[in-house]
Amino acid sequence: MAPSTSSSKRAFSAAMSLLLFFGMWASPAMSRKLHIMSMQERHEQWMSQFGRAYKDADEKAMRFEIFSDNAGRIDQFNEAGNTTFTLAVNQFADMTNEEFRATYTRLTTSSPIGDAATLFQYENVTNIPRFMDWRRRKAVTSVKNQGECGSCWAFSAVAAVEGIHKLKTGRLVSLSEEQLVECDRVGEDKGCDGGLMDDAFKYMIRHGGLTSETNYPYTATDSRPCNSRKANRIAAKIKRYEDVPGNNEKALLKAVAHQPVSVAIEASGWEFQFYSGGVFDGQCGHNLDHGVAAVGYGTSKGRMKYWLVKNSWGASWGEQGYVRLKRETRSKYGMCGIAMSASYPIA
Repeated sequence: MAPSTSSSKRAFSAAMSLLLFFGMWASPAMSRKLHIMSMQERHEQWMSQFGRAYKDADEKAMRFEIFSDNAGRIDQFNEAGNTTFTLAVNQFADMTNEEFRATYTRLTTSSPIGDAATLFQYENVTNIPRFMDWRRRKAVTSVKNQGECGSCWAFSAVAAVEGIHKLKTGRLVSLSEEQLVECDRVGEDKGCDGGLMDDAFKYMIRHGGLTSETNYPYTATDSRPCNSRKANRIAAKIKRYEDVPGNNEKALLKAVAHQPVSVAIEASGWEFQFYSGGVFDGQCGHNLDHGVAAVGYGTSKGRMKYWLVKNSWGASWGEQGYVRLKRETRSKYGMCGIAMSASYPIA
C-alpha cells in the first residue's frame, strides 16, 4: 500500500531538519576551510606579484600564517572605513612588524640632531604658496628602492641634493646613494647599518660632491670597498647645509616651499608599514627611525592639509612610492615627528 501524503510530508520534514542540523554543525568548519583556501590563493598570487620564494615548506607555512594575519587585519581596517587613509597587502605582507622595523627603518639618532640650526635662510620668508609639488617642477627623480639595506638616510639626503641641483642648474640628475653607502663614514653613517642626513651632507662637502647613479649604481649592500675612481666623477656639488628650526611646522613649510627637504619620521608602525593611500593620520609617534624627503605640501579634497613625502621603498608602496602625512597637527613634533629634524643642502 502506498504511503499517505501526510506520512511523506512528515518524513521529508524530518530529513530536511536533520540535513539542516548537520549543515549548521558543519558550517563553521566549512567556512574556515573556505577562508584558508581563499587566503592561500591570495598568498600564491601575492608571491607571484612580488617574486617571493621560500626555501622550504616550513618557511612557506610560517610566512603564510604571518601573511594571513596581516591580510585579515588590513581587510578589517579598510572595511571599517573610518579613517582618512587606506592600507594594502603590499610587499611587506609576509613580515611581522618587528622584522619590518629591523630591516627598513634604520635612521641613526644617537648623535645630536640639528647642529646647523643657527642658520636658516628662509626665516623671514612671507610669500608662501598654498600648494607645492616639486615633482611638477621636475626637481624630483623617480621613486627608488633601498631594498633590505638600512640606507634610508642616503636616499633622503640624495633626494634633497637632486632637488637643489635641478633648481640651480636646470638639470635633473639621479645621484648615487651607493657612493654614500660604500664611501661615507662621516659621523654616524655606517652604510646599511644606518646613518644621518646631516652627516651625508658633510661627506658631500668634504668630498667635493656626489657622482651619478648611472656611474655608481645601487646594490643594496655595503660589502664592497669604496670605489674612489667612480666616486671622483662628480655630478653635483653642495656648498653647505642648514637645519630647519626643530618642532616648527611653519618653518618647515617655508623651507619646502623653496626646495625639497630631508626629513626624519617615525615609520615603524603597523599602519605605516601597509599604508596605501590618502592622508595618513594614523598611529605613529616621534621616535625618529626613517629618513625621507618632503617634496611638497597641499590640501586634500577633504580639506585636510598634508605634507607630500617621497619614500624609498619602491613604487609599489603607498601612493606610487609617496605618502601624504597630515600637516598642522596638535603636536609640536608634527605627524610622525616630521618637524623634529629637517635639513636641506645649499648649492
